[in-house]
Parts: sequence; structure tokens; C-alpha cells
Amino acid sequence: MFEWWSHTVSWLSAHGIVPLLTFLHLNGLAGDPDEISESLMIAALQIGIIAFLFRPLESLLPAEKWQDRRLTKVDMQYTLLMLLGIFPLFSYLILTPISNYFGGGGDSGGDEGLFSITRWIPALNDHPLALFVVYYVIYDLVYYWMHRLQHALPWWWALHSMHHSQRQMSCWTNDRGSLVDGFLQSMVLAVVGLAIGVAPTEFAWLMLLGELVQNFSHANVRIGFGPVFGRMFVDPKFHRLHHMLVDPERPGLHNCNFGQVFSLWDVIFGTALYGMAPRPTGVGDPTVDADNDRGLVGLHWAAFRRFLGAVTRPSGWKLGEVAFGPDYEPIPVDQWDVHGVGHHAPVSTTPADVKVDAVREGAAG
Repeated sequence: MFEWWSHTVSWLSAHGIVPLLTFLHLNGLAGDPDEISESLMIAALQIGIIAFLFRPLESLLPAEKWQDRRLTKVDMQYTLLMLLGIFPLFSYLILTPISNYFGGGGDSGGDEGLFSITRWIPALNDHPLALFVVYYVIYDLVYYWMHRLQHALPWWWALHSMHHSQRQMSCWTNDRGSLVDGFLQSMVLAVVGLAIGVAPTEFAWLMLLGELVQNFSHANVRIGFGPVFGRMFVDPKFHRLHHMLVDPERPGLHNCNFGQVFSLWDVIFGTALYGMAPRPTGVGDPTVDADNDRGLVGLHWAAFRRFLGAVTRPSGWKLGEVAFGPDYEPIPVDQWDVHGVGHHAPVSTTPADVKVDAVREGAAG
């Protein structure tokens, strides 16, 4: 099996990646062609897992029952575009040259930086798996706080809200997001990766592993990891509550469950919410909810217009949850009548789903 994988990587590298890099005059700048080839194969494997494992689970154990999956199609198209095109291009044609320029290249990362993990714990050089786990814990903690900022900083929410606007959250929804938002996320994580000594190839693995876990956590399935592992890792039930539509009776309830892979961060920092029955997903703000009527290009244009409306105004830099008014001006949600916005039909639940056992008291602000 491993021999077949190695041969396939070499074949794709020699017959696809090298000719392309030569044509683009990028030889020596974009990293090892074999690594690019392997990244594309991993992306193809990821798509196969989504399509042939997660997607059938959505039919067998749906959290929500939909009459059709029309709204999920744009997310599937964008996932294919991201994993087979945009992400590899960004990783190897932008991140790798930047890393090499600042001396962060190489298969084993660097230990010269002040924050390099192996500089402070040299023994980890002899334990690559343990080192990768340490990298991932740091990476996931940074993601948690970045994710909270995406919701709290109005101009960033203007971009990130595109991800949350989907009413039919599915295994394809994870990659639904503004390209500008994706660029900002990747740059933040890449800078942290360079600072702690992550090699470009390891960073690609970190990103791909996180993506696959998130594909599952976004799946429309009623699957949880139980009372113990559910407090440690993000499962679909946990993350679905993060995407819940605003509840007019408890308008701050949806400000929860920001973790990417480890739900432990939400438990530690008081943003974890457990035990709620499945709830409709989406965004109550009509300006953002209108994303569901747009195609792939229209989604990005709408998110970018919200971003311009927010980033050019002082209100776009004041922390707090907002909706968007005329000309995409950010308006604090406490000035909106949340009872007046449109809401979707309740989600069908089983009696076992109705019991509520919240880890935190009330709603996070």
C-alpha cells in the first residue's frame, strides 16, 4: 500500500507538477514537487472521505431532515475548488516561498527562532510524532482565539459571516468562506507556525488534518463523542450549536463552541454548550442570510461588500456582535429587534435529544 502511494506520488510529480512548475518558472521556489504531489493526493483522499463516508452518514443519521439539498451544492463546488486548487496554490506558491525567504524552509522546520519548540525542548527532535502533537495543540489554541475574534471584530465578521449564512449545514460547509477570510486565517496560522518552527510540509499536514476533522464536525449528523471525549474533542452535535440560528428568547446562546478540533478550549474558557437539541442553522441578519440566494461568485462579492462597509467605518473596529444595515454599516445587535427577523422551521428531534445539560450558565456574551 505504501509502495503504491509512493509510486503514485512520484508519477504525479514527474508528469504533472514538475512540468507545471517549469512552465510557470517556479522551479526551486515552490518547494519539493513530490510534496506538492502528495498534498494534492491527500486532498483527493479527503474529498473521497467526505463524499463516500460523511455524506452517506448524513442520510443515515441526519440531525436535520431536508426536502432537498439545493443550498449545499455551492458548498460542494467550493470545497472542490479549495482542496484541489486554491489551497495547494496558496500553500506552495505563497507560504513556502515566504518561509524560505525568512529562513523557515527545510523538512524539519527551524530551531533558531525565539519561540521555536525544539529550541526550548530539544528532546522533541527525536520524537517527531510527539512534536507534531505539540504543534497541533498550539495551532488549535491559536485557532480558537482567532475564531472568537472573527465573531467579535465587525469587519472580520463581515467576511466570516459568509461561512455561517448556510441554512443547510453539511459535510461540505467547512470550506465555505470568503477568500479574504481564508487568506487572513492562513496568514495568522502560518506566522505562528513559522514562529514555533513548523516546516512547510508539517504546516500542510496540520491544515489538512484540521480540515478533515472540521468536515466531519460540520456534517448534518446527530453524532456525539459522549460525556468524556465530547469534553475534549469537537463533534458534530457540539459544532452544530455554534452554527445555530439566533434564539430571540436567548439572543446570546449561539456565542458558543468556537473550538476547531479540541472542545477543551471552550470548556476551559467558558464558551462550551452541551446537551441542546439540534437547532436550525444560519444567521438571523437578513443582509447575511441573503447569501443563500447567491451563487459561488455572488457569495464572495456580497461578503467583500460587507467587509468594505465595515472596515472603512469606526464601528467596524469596535468589538461586539453586529448586524449590517444600509450600505453595510455595522449595527450592534442590541439595537435590532431579533423577534422581527425571519426564522426557519424547527428541527425535528427525538425525545432523547430534548434534554438540556449546558456546561456553562446561560449564554456567553
